[in-house]
Amino acid sequence: MNILETIETRRSIKHYDPAHTMPEADVERLMQLARLAPSSFNMQNYRFVLVRDPELRRQIRAVAWDQAQVTDASLLVVMCADLKAHEQKPERYWAHAPQPVQDILVPALKGFYSGKEQLIRDEAMRSTAFAGMTLMLAARGLGYETCPMVGFDPDEVSKIIRLPEDHAISFMIAIGKGLQEPWPRGERLSVDETVIHNQFAA
Repeated sequence: MNILETIETRRSIKHYDPAHTMPEADVERLMQLARLAPSSFNMQNYRFVLVRDPELRRQIRAVAWDQAQVTDASLLVVMCADLKAHEQKPERYWAHAPQPVQDILVPALKGFYSGKEQLIRDEAMRSTAFAGMTLMLAARGLGYETCPMVGFDPDEVSKIIRLPEDHAISFMIAIGKGLQEPWPRGERLSVDETVIHNQFAA
């Protein structure tokens, strides 16, 4: 399946085969591909919590409106972000670059984010969104269906997965073998409404 077909056919699927077990090789491949998602200053502040323990899945389902895909999908990924990634040995993120580039970017990274809590959180959501979309397209390419989810209590899920204080949950993704065909795709808003050329109207 080429990338254009992958984008065109990816849908949010709610019903999964609970008997399906994802091969470990596929889990590893998905993580390898998702980690290629872009991030500001290459700090890779996305974190993937792979919830595979059945009891933890049941606990999450109880605080996620009892949505069946939480327990029935082959894999549940809680998309999180490290809000202090800009402080975590930032020289790692540019170790591959020529020294003059490192000398500019490494100090700039800390200065760009330090003390800017809203920017840090905005960046966290951007990075997890990039990584999540990459993960969903990769899953589709490997023959799996996905469902991004925000219908859950983030405080309760944070407790269940023992989220560190300096991390944030963005959303969850259920991944597995779908049991039902998706509903017809909802109508897209018109190009006139969604595409702005150069400037918004005065």
